[in-house]
Amino acid sequence: MKRFFKPVEKEGSSKKPSLSQPEKEEDVSLSNENKGEPSKFMTWNANSFLLRVKNNWPEFTKLVTSFDPDVIAIQEVRMPAAGSKGAPKNPGELKDDTNSSREEKQILMRALSSPPFANYRVWWSLADSKYAGTALIVKKCFQPKKIFFNLDRIASKHEPDGRVILAEFDTFRLLNTYAPNNGWKEEENSFPRRRKWDKRILEFVLQSSDKPLIWCGDLNVSHEEIDVSHPEFYSAAKQNGYVPPNKEDCGQPGFTLAERRRFGTILKEGKLIDAYRFLHKEKDMERGFSWSGNPIGKYRGKRMRIDYFIVSEQLKDRITACEMHGQGIELEGFYGSDHCPVTLELSQACPNSKQDEVSM
Repeated sequence: MKRFFKPVEKEGSSKKPSLSQPEKEEDVSLSNENKGEPSKFMTWNANSFLLRVKNNWPEFTKLVTSFDPDVIAIQEVRMPAAGSKGAPKNPGELKDDTNSSREEKQILMRALSSPPFANYRVWWSLADSKYAGTALIVKKCFQPKKIFFNLDRIASKHEPDGRVILAEFDTFRLLNTYAPNNGWKEEENSFPRRRKWDKRILEFVLQSSDKPLIWCGDLNVSHEEIDVSHPEFYSAAKQNGYVPPNKEDCGQPGFTLAERRRFGTILKEGKLIDAYRFLHKEKDMERGFSWSGNPIGKYRGKRMRIDYFIVSEQLKDRITACEMHGQGIELEGFYGSDHCPVTLELSQACPNSKQDEVSM
């Protein structure tokens, strides 16, 4: 199945530009000299990647140029997968079977073939419609050995709604996820969907302990009270007066006791570290949150930290920086999304370290 898109040729090339060049999922080797393993990472829920390209690209490009990440994980791509009525969808290919979708695809691929993104390659995992979806953008000199689009590591399977991209590197795995929102009502299937998701994530981390993990993305949960700006507001939040029968399901989705406890279990049993909280012990009302409510209405000034870098304990001593790149009620540094980018930096692994022993 077509999952990989090669950027168009650089300007001045005699070769006719191509919007997409698929490769087999198993074949991700490149002629570029591999420079080891990535150590600088960025994650961002773009809240429609196409809209960010159209409206906020120069600002975001400036951040990417400045930070120079080796890997960029994107959530909420909101581009439909290729496919036509009566034919099976192709989750890894951007839709281009109508004039409007072809134009949208061209806009997106042109942006990703221009500096600094011309130095990267991109994988997509997409839904049938303009909903959810993830992308993984990796420098050409740091290519993964394998890419999967599900938590089961089955080559032909894509997670529904394109919520997962798993990259296998030599000494670690990188998991990019867009977790489903818990929602407000049990009968609308949002509660069971989120419980099932959390169970599968726990199973995945327990089954993947043979190699260190870097798990990033919009995880749609604020673990502790320190991770929200107004704990009492979020604990008492309701929608249309609905009160769930189970008290642990009450409150703002992403801040219910049930979700927070399940997340804590995943971290504890998976021997995982919240990289940001590992470095930042105190509450930072200005820069300590990754999601901010609409500047108009009751959510003005209400913020949550729901975008994370979670790493295996083996990597704990290598965490040198983990930062939110947005601040303030006016969403400075959010680049048009309601989420700001989050970055992680690791020091280089020492030869013959415990990490090397674990990953053998």
